[in-house]
Amino acid sequence: MFVSLRSRLSVLMFIQYFVWGSWYVTAGTYMLQTLHFSGREVGLVYGTTAISASLSPFLMGYIADKYFSVEKLLVVLQFSGAILLYILSELVNFSYFYPIILLYMLIFLPAFSLTNSVCFHHLKDTRTEFPRIRVWGTIAWIMSGLLIGFLNIESDDMPLKIAAVVSFILGCYSLTLPVSKPLIKLSKSFREIFWGEEIRTLFKDRGFRTLMISLSLICIPAAYYYSFVNAFLNEQDVSNAAGKMAVGQVTEIFVMLALPFLFRTFKLKYLVFTGLICWGVRYLLLSLGLYYESEWYYMLAITLHGPAYVLAILSIQIILDIRVPNEMRSSAQGFFSMLTLGLGAFIGTYFAGETVSLYSISDSTHLWGTIWLIPGVFGTLVAVYFLLRFKKMDF
Repeated sequence: MFVSLRSRLSVLMFIQYFVWGSWYVTAGTYMLQTLHFSGREVGLVYGTTAISASLSPFLMGYIADKYFSVEKLLVVLQFSGAILLYILSELVNFSYFYPIILLYMLIFLPAFSLTNSVCFHHLKDTRTEFPRIRVWGTIAWIMSGLLIGFLNIESDDMPLKIAAVVSFILGCYSLTLPVSKPLIKLSKSFREIFWGEEIRTLFKDRGFRTLMISLSLICIPAAYYYSFVNAFLNEQDVSNAAGKMAVGQVTEIFVMLALPFLFRTFKLKYLVFTGLICWGVRYLLLSLGLYYESEWYYMLAITLHGPAYVLAILSIQIILDIRVPNEMRSSAQGFFSMLTLGLGAFIGTYFAGETVSLYSISDSTHLWGTIWLIPGVFGTLVAVYFLLRFKKMDF
């Protein structure tokens, strides 16, 4: 019995995101409540994602230059990731935990790029087929959150062990993938990528410039969500916090599927503004939930993840691919990733960690109402800045 290529790639995407979703969001709770890391240390741990996002293009260029097929690289990276995740689950000291998580991120994020590369290599029409495959990644994230919440192991080392097992399974599954030639080739220097002639040309356009500044700034409040919302919910004794956070991925699916209609109906300016303002409003809702002692405000804040992520991040990646001249698309996408997943996320995780440390109480609780006001106000101001400054992109 033969399985279609799209089904095989969907399974690949599902397992990859299950690895990610099963531990990433709940790790903050584990580090704060069980390992007793400080908020600053938790911020540094999450900052490893940004460091890897900045370095991974060069790492991928080096690997691709060796002319290995992509699926073989995935096998090596996933097996290595499984070992590192298990080691992490046994570590309790920050001085040992940090270098291992940094090494893992340097392996894991390039594996993400390779997973996408396998899909792009074998799909005939990526614009229509890839979203149908990518949505299985979001479904996997939801299911992993539901599983962790159902088992009530958010403050335990088990999510890391589960991720290690699934990563090993992904390594085995990668052995069955069709052969793919190396797709990532990087011959440019860091300076050429970060501020080369193509990027300077793009930045001469006011619309592009405003868009990039706004998106890099919004990554600062976004970092608070991924690093500390799960820890916050558990501190408020919200039952099945990880499962309830999966509601955000459910709304992500609906907004993602609605994107073609939204692009036809609304101007880009107002779509992006909606996504940006959601990042700020969600933290204000968390503060209101504390004030009124109502879990409904928490749930409303979580549901805003869909429009916040899709309209402010994913939609821009699509727009850049459509609107930017062909010869500049790779530079625009690479710069976008470096600015948001790299620089913006690194600054965001640093400030998030410092904020939580600043407003920690001696009994390991936190002044969350004050903490959430900071990204809430900042995110709202970024949205207003974008609304006032953005006109259009002249390409």
